Amino acid sequence: MKKPIIVLTGGGSGGHITPILAVAAEIKNKQPDCKLIYIGQTGDPLGDLPSKDVNIDKTYTVRAGKYRRYHGQGVKRFFDIKTLILNTRDIFYILAGLFQSYFLIRKLRPDVIFSRGGYVSVPVCIGGKLNNVSYITHDSDSIPSLANRLIARWATWHAVALPANIYPYPKAKTITVGVPINQEYKTVSAEQKLSFMSEIGVPKNSQILLVTGGGNGAENLNSSIVNCSHELLSKYPSLYIVHFAGRSLLDSVKNDYQAVLSPDQFKRIKVFGYATDHYKYSGAADLIVARGGATSLAEIAAQAKPCIVIPSPQLIWNVKNAQTLEKMHSAILLQEKNLKHGSLLAEKVSELLNDQSLQKELSKNIHSLSKPQAANDLANLIIKSTN
Repeated sequence: MKKPIIVLTGGGSGGHITPILAVAAEIKNKQPDCKLIYIGQTGDPLGDLPSKDVNIDKTYTVRAGKYRRYHGQGVKRFFDIKTLILNTRDIFYILAGLFQSYFLIRKLRPDVIFSRGGYVSVPVCIGGKLNNVSYITHDSDSIPSLANRLIARWATWHAVALPANIYPYPKAKTITVGVPINQEYKTVSAEQKLSFMSEIGVPKNSQILLVTGGGNGAENLNSSIVNCSHELLSKYPSLYIVHFAGRSLLDSVKNDYQAVLSPDQFKRIKVFGYATDHYKYSGAADLIVARGGATSLAEIAAQAKPCIVIPSPQLIWNVKNAQTLEKMHSAILLQEKNLKHGSLLAEKVSELLNDQSLQKELSKNIHSLSKPQAANDLANLIIKSTN
């Protein structure tokens, strides 16, 4: 009997890759003999993560092009020379990716393709369609990604994070599963929190502020935290700041902290690019400052952590995710444009660190949105589609 071959595709950010790896783990747990193949984008800064994952049997890359369109810029986006040049170049990347994907899928002959989104999904899934291979898409945000909209018409299933009726897909092919995350993200007991603190090198009885801009980091968010770090560390002598700055921004953020902090204060700063055991750091945290990415928010919800969300104003789905949480009293929403000098952010961080009842309220409300079975349900859907 032929062993099932499943292609997983997506990338460009940790918000795409980490759900893929979560689903991969569930598939392997249910069907250990299947072959899982990851197809990512050539040059993806996080592309090494799937190749290091124990559940991925083989990885490939293809070219992919991105259409750069930025929320809030209006017609200016059509006249920005750099954007025009990059979009023109990427047309050729798309064509190259389509060519590569067609022959790669023809060679691999998978039973099904799972697309988490990201522009690499377009050539891979079209390559699948041209080879009569079915595929399943997944959307974490309330607004479907451009990549998934482009390939939607030929998809077998549309797995989505929120109620199916808000998506523009055929209702008969749309199924709500939530956002798949690593099963290590779950509520943390007091004992587990202390254990995580010990593992990451933070003394017990300390407070931990965790900052994350996602796998690629967020330059403006990084700057805002650095700008208010001296004030926060002075006000809270037991406070540690654990900062996931993004791989490309790691060194610059470390240097920025050193420039504004005393040597003693700098000892209470831990800066990372990316970590596969991120759940330990977030599990140890008392408060999280994050972007509005759906995967990051799903992880925070699973661990029931109070958070401040600062969405990227250029990413409309980030903004809508954050606004939804604010309306449900599940997070504090701050606008990036108001954080230039860091004082407002320091004020909100202080407010939460000082208010245990508000922390508990936010924790309870965001945890109520968690869907811990998302990866399991997606794995079942994918395995069913191989039959």
